[in-house]
Amino acid sequence: MNGITIVLSLLSGVALFLFGMSLMGDGLKKVAGNKLELVLYKLTNTPIKGVLLGTVVTAIIQSSSATTVMVVGFVNSGIMKVAQAIGIIMGANIGTSITGWILCLSYIEGSSGVAQLLSTATISAVVAIVGIIFKMFIKKNAYKNVGDIMLGFAILMMGMQTMSGAMSPLKENEHFVNALTMFSNPLMGIIVGIVFTAILQSASASVGILQALAMTGSISFAAALPITMGIGVGAACPVLLSSIGTNKNGKRTALIYLINDLFGLVFWSIVFYSVNAFVHFPFMDMTMSPVTIALLNTVFRLATILLLIPFISLIEKLVFKLIKDDPEELADQADFDLLEERFLAYPALAIGQCHTAMNGMAKKARKNIYRSMSLLDEFSRDKYNKIQEKENLIDKYEDKLGTYLMQLTAHELSMSQSQEVSKFLHTLSDFERLGDHAVNISKVAAELEEKKFTFSEFAQYELEVLVSAVKEIVGLTVDAFCEDDLHKAARIEPLRELIGMLCNELKNRHIARLKEGKCEMKQGFAFNDLLTNLERISAHCSNVAVAMIEIETADFDTHEYLKSVRQMKNDQYLEWFEEYARKYNIASSKKERKKQLAAAKTN
Repeated sequence: MNGITIVLSLLSGVALFLFGMSLMGDGLKKVAGNKLELVLYKLTNTPIKGVLLGTVVTAIIQSSSATTVMVVGFVNSGIMKVAQAIGIIMGANIGTSITGWILCLSYIEGSSGVAQLLSTATISAVVAIVGIIFKMFIKKNAYKNVGDIMLGFAILMMGMQTMSGAMSPLKENEHFVNALTMFSNPLMGIIVGIVFTAILQSASASVGILQALAMTGSISFAAALPITMGIGVGAACPVLLSSIGTNKNGKRTALIYLINDLFGLVFWSIVFYSVNAFVHFPFMDMTMSPVTIALLNTVFRLATILLLIPFISLIEKLVFKLIKDDPEELADQADFDLLEERFLAYPALAIGQCHTAMNGMAKKARKNIYRSMSLLDEFSRDKYNKIQEKENLIDKYEDKLGTYLMQLTAHELSMSQSQEVSKFLHTLSDFERLGDHAVNISKVAAELEEKKFTFSEFAQYELEVLVSAVKEIVGLTVDAFCEDDLHKAARIEPLRELIGMLCNELKNRHIARLKEGKCEMKQGFAFNDLLTNLERISAHCSNVAVAMIEIETADFDTHEYLKSVRQMKNDQYLEWFEEYARKYNIASSKKERKKQLAAAKTN
């Protein structure tokens, strides 16, 4: 296998690895919801439980990298917190040493192939077979999602095997193998262990090769120890790769794996070699066997983790200092921290916490809409990606707040408290839908950029007027909700009606331009999509205003309220409508503006 083939195989393995992680993470989010979050919380609510869970899982799948990658996925999707992940990663460091003991079976004469049955390849194959059966032949969505998880895991493991397989020819390279034994300097041995494992992408593979070399009788304890310490640090390479494209918490989780092994390497190197300088351990020249290599690996990892367990909180603080949050992300987390279960026993306090969190959700939805609209003027890939990222956060708000509010309804509430909770439940989905429409607009903007479409001068001007009106109604809605301002809420419906009329007028004008040949059909679909999304945004703003104004009455009926508002338009309503009509005027004459106002009175 030549160099180019090795590089291509390695890169294909990385691609499979990252795709498998993504597929598995998406499946977990669909299946899990709050249930998996609760299970993981119970299994990791103390450091010891986390370490035990990580040890058991890694002993089963025989890959600390795979376990840590899964944890990175959990943390990245919000299913698990960074603090919970630390214990599991520590346990993974211990559990991966089990592979060395399993490999010892292959050195026992007359082995019945137990090692092959327990191999990662066999486990991955079984998981893939079960996953494809669930995916292809079972109709229930829950099982299909489980199938996605299993297929994602199998692809992830296949990627790891592909990466290792790409490098496997180097095992037979004399110069490469001699590099493991030629260095008498412990520092060089550590570097060899790090580089060797980083290339092979597997600590288990590196330990296995070291065990194979030990069968020749050429590996002493003095050579094996630094290589073993270096292997742990080198194994962080695939974990760090897995953090590509994750959020900051995902990157922090991957960094924890490196910090654990790096600390173990530095601490035990200083302690062991300092003591050896005075004591001169007699076993330094001892010839190692596969069993003693496995024992050394286990003892080193176990000693490191036992040393680190008391400092889990400090490790968490360290990774947060190394990868800092920006103020916006800190505010996001602060909103979720408000929804504590202990507040449910005090409804007045819990409702106040919900309002604060919903204010955060509303402001993020507004900001995402503004971002998406700015893409229509100047497209930015970074801003586009930010919109998709924040949409996931807005969805998380809906999930967290919806669950919390439903739990709150189970408690005894006063009439005013029930009305407040009802208002939140009615408006929650509207704010979430605002985020959805922001994503839709961003996709239209991306299509326009990709296909190099531009609107005519007429269409561009009309769209700018409409976008300005929608920006105002969104800003007005969020301010009204956050400030509990019913006066601002009352101004929303006349603006929504004007926006609806503008959308209809723009559609008619665009059709006329198409007939006259002033615009092309290819831009027509994008223009229509924008109008639809902008109109729906104003409708959701109206829903929020209705909930705020009418929630105080016992008989809440959105449809009846809007019907009555439009039938009994008072002077104030018409005054606001006329104000907006003048501000967002696309009429070409005074006659048309009068016609527009007359339509508002009769609609």
